[in-house]
Amino acid sequence: MATKDHRRLAQGLIQGLESRIHVGPPVREAELLSARDFLRQNDFSLASDYFHRLEQIQNRLEARAPVSVAPPAKRNYGGQAAGHWMQLQSAYDHVILSTCYEGVFDLKSGRVKISHRFNQHGRIDFVELKFLRSLQPCLNGEVRSLLRVRDYPTIRKDWRAAEAFILPVLPQELIFLYQEIFRSPRHEVLAWLVNIGHRIVGDLLEDLRTRPVNGSVPQRGTNGDQLCLEAVRTDEVAAPILKHAATLEATVDLNDPKTASVRYASRC
Repeated sequence: MATKDHRRLAQGLIQGLESRIHVGPPVREAELLSARDFLRQNDFSLASDYFHRLEQIQNRLEARAPVSVAPPAKRNYGGQAAGHWMQLQSAYDHVILSTCYEGVFDLKSGRVKISHRFNQHGRIDFVELKFLRSLQPCLNGEVRSLLRVRDYPTIRKDWRAAEAFILPVLPQELIFLYQEIFRSPRHEVLAWLVNIGHRIVGDLLEDLRTRPVNGSVPQRGTNGDQLCLEAVRTDEVAAPILKHAATLEATVDLNDPKTASVRYASRC
């Protein structure tokens, strides 16, 4: 079920699109697809007013421009690079790069997936953790938003500073990424969680430049449409986003236990 924060984000996103229908700049088809994707990912009902308003916006766009160019389709890539097995999803105006980590703590084994979503300019939208095998079995399959930029669907994509929601208590399983992670100040941990995404992108691009990547061969089943990770080189959405993301580095300053400020500076 959609949370209060998700409803507030959806309201701001759709109000912005409705305003642009009248005063500009023009609304792109890809933005509507991304908005619908946001609603679906956050469990909004298809019968909700949010989907109805998006449909009204769509109808107005079609009335003005009957012939439109379809956006690039979603694509799913998988392969091994930079010492990790990675999954990369390319969708309309963003990419989500996911990496798995596992380990043992207190005689218990665990495995998590960390996902970084990057916008068109390579800025982080969110960092999420999925418990594939939690140290507490009741959490298996659960997802936790470690850091999520406020209003990321609607803010300008080349932002330098933005407020973000942060998880007040970080999952213990982060020790699988770095054993000493909780010895660092909280703001440094959050900055590291953002920047590890940018660094993994850089490592991925370097591997793609210098050697063949062990890819995923399409198979039948849930991942039957997964493409070799090496094919991301020619993805018209993902390639420029990854190039931007690899050049960036962020700092994080805490505002309170639930919010922080994220700031970017180019590394080159």
